[in-house]
Amino acid sequence: MVAAVIVTELSPSETQKLGLRRLAGTVMGALFGIEASVTLGDNAWAAGFTVLFVILACYLLRLKDAAKIAAVVSGIVILGHGDSPRLYAFHRFIETSFGIVIAVALSWVLMKFIPLFPVRFHEWLGETP
Repeated sequence: MVAAVIVTELSPSETQKLGLRRLAGTVMGALFGIEASVTLGDNAWAAGFTVLFVILACYLLRLKDAAKIAAVVSGIVILGHGDSPRLYAFHRFIETSFGIVIAVALSWVLMKFIPLFPVRFHEWLGETP
């Protein structure tokens, strides 16, 4: 459920807008993590270089909103994979994707209730009622 916290924005509409990009970041992080753990091993240097490269890849692909989640997933895959980096990456992908879906669904529910809140709440979120 850490993924739900990472991908949630203050504005529910922003969380919904960024959901697919962050899902793409999850895929990129898992793939970069698998490749790096197989080729470079499971050490801090490999994790550091992979995090750097996955962030650069996100920026080059114009997915800057996905960079944070891609970096987290790739680092976790490299440092915590145990015996099977592919299986571990798959589990991280499923778990992170589930967190993203929960965050987007919760933001959708909040969007239904936000019109019920006072105007000051909308101003605080930076949205118009």
